Amino acid sequence: MAPTTALPTPLVTTEWLADHLDDPKLRILDATVHLAPPAEAGGAWSETTGRPDYLAAHIPGAAFADVIDDLSEPDGGWFTKPSPERFAAAAGRLGIGPDTTVVVYAVNVFWATRVWWLLLANGFDNVAVLDGGFGKWTAEGRPTRSGAESYPPAEFVGTPRPELFADLAEVRQVVETGGGACLVHSLSPEDYRATETVSYPRPGRIPGSRNVFVAALLDPTDGTFRPVPELRELFQEVQAEPGRKVTYCGGGIAATGDALALRLLGETDVAVYDGSLMEWTSDPSLPLEVG
Repeated sequence: MAPTTALPTPLVTTEWLADHLDDPKLRILDATVHLAPPAEAGGAWSETTGRPDYLAAHIPGAAFADVIDDLSEPDGGWFTKPSPERFAAAAGRLGIGPDTTVVVYAVNVFWATRVWWLLLANGFDNVAVLDGGFGKWTAEGRPTRSGAESYPPAEFVGTPRPELFADLAEVRQVVETGGGACLVHSLSPEDYRATETVSYPRPGRIPGSRNVFVAALLDPTDGTFRPVPELRELFQEVQAEPGRKVTYCGGGIAATGDALALRLLGETDVAVYDGSLMEWTSDPSLPLEVG
């Protein structure tokens, strides 16, 4: 069954969402998570659910998408993508069926892009991220609600696309051969140089990586993604390299923001390295670059 409202791009505006709030097939998801870096070298990152924020105020009709538990694999590592079966069960509980339209938002947009990417990777295309997120929605004086809301359970239908995620073996091959994909480091220039940061078991970046800081993709005035010409300039060196693009960060969250931007730029062979630096730096046999 075709959805009642087809989404033309990976992004929708606050105006678009406000105009479609009454669509019975629309599923709005709040994917907020709060993340804090380790206080000392080798320490662990700490994540906190955004559910209290959601309960205090959310876009009318929105359900809470629990990225920490429901949309990650238990004991699989830090925010490891869930198995297709686990994801389908969670998506079904969120009311996502074959005839629905999904819009995801978060206080930090890159948790929304993570859920967007998970849906794509599990074969569901009619999903978009709210451009500017909850911050832009509230800044415009648009309505909010408190308390929990939910959608009727549905049967999630989708054919997984494993090629949308890269694993350690693929990334290692790229490093060893010097080809096959362009590796895109999504964290800050400081993290990329890794001369001062203490966020991971070992300092450094995956050799051969290009750096496109995911925060630079956003307009600082309203949190929306920059226009395509500006994104193209940021990704100029990345797009100059032919073939597959593999984005990575600390744990596969921010990397989905670069993945969305690459999709906006017309790149079709894009993957997210799910293990990212948490996995790569944990293996002392794998090489790193610093500086």
